[in-house]
Amino acid sequence: MSVDIDALVDRRRLRRKVTFWRVATFVVIAAALIGGLFYAAGASNLSKRSAHVARIPIEGVIIEDRKSLKMIEKIGESDAVKGVILSINSPGGSTTGGEALYEALRKLAEKKPVVAEIRTVGTSAGYMVALSSDHIVARYNSITGSIGVLFQFGNIEKLMETVGVEMEAVKSSPLKAEPDFYSQSTPEARAMLATLVNDSYDWFVGLVAERRSLELATARDLADGRILSGNDAREAKLVDAIGGEDAAIAWLESEKGVKEDLPVVTWTTGENLDELPFASRISREFGKGIGMALLDPIRDAKGLISRGLTLDGLVSVWQASDAADNNP
Repeated sequence: MSVDIDALVDRRRLRRKVTFWRVATFVVIAAALIGGLFYAAGASNLSKRSAHVARIPIEGVIIEDRKSLKMIEKIGESDAVKGVILSINSPGGSTTGGEALYEALRKLAEKKPVVAEIRTVGTSAGYMVALSSDHIVARYNSITGSIGVLFQFGNIEKLMETVGVEMEAVKSSPLKAEPDFYSQSTPEARAMLATLVNDSYDWFVGLVAERRSLELATARDLADGRILSGNDAREAKLVDAIGGEDAAIAWLESEKGVKEDLPVVTWTTGENLDELPFASRISREFGKGIGMALLDPIRDAKGLISRGLTLDGLVSVWQASDAADNNP
């Protein structure tokens, strides 16, 4: 069997060329990926170190979130932040969550000019957060108001009777662990809850009266749980002006002396890539892609359950929570 030496040499040369171009292609792609990561991290870092207006998104159901409170504190300490826009699209949430956000943002307002922009929905605890600003704008057809407090609890006594389950309890006192889910609430338990709700409600109404310069009686009249359009809220003095983010920026410029044409940078509680080692950044990006592919179906399934049903304790939330969740 004869061997064509020339053909064998040509085949080896071709193999070496193919290997070279494969390696070269990999190097180019890797260099582009590394450069892109450096650019993204550098651009993010530069944007927050240069003079700008900080945008804080307040979206979805409000709960007490330590990361958000820490971020707000960091914004207050940043010399680069010249003004703050609260971009609100929330039906409300837990009363304590709204209270914690309100207090943190009032401290921020002592250092930076703060304006609130109500987008599609800014009701209940969402409106409570808007009260922390020194100026509130809303779209003509934004939904706001729903000032009030709610305590909800279910009762599955009849269902338990149907399936033949009976619950028993030994209590240190009649009001311990009341109300429960397996028996009718007593008049004493309902009176206890009414006291709790009314106390929180009076605090909320007082906040509205103080921050909107309204008579207490006027604030209480408006705090009957009704929702209002942005225009009706402006006429009721719950909102200062009609408009969107442009109107909020114009107020910062004209009333607070914020320099014109500053970039608006969104601050979030997401992990800061600049603080991670370079190898970790690359691993994180690849892991993030794989994680999204695996977890997105689970998230979609969980999305079938309204987050409003998972809140505990006193809540200040307009019931149509999906109206805000589905609006980016």
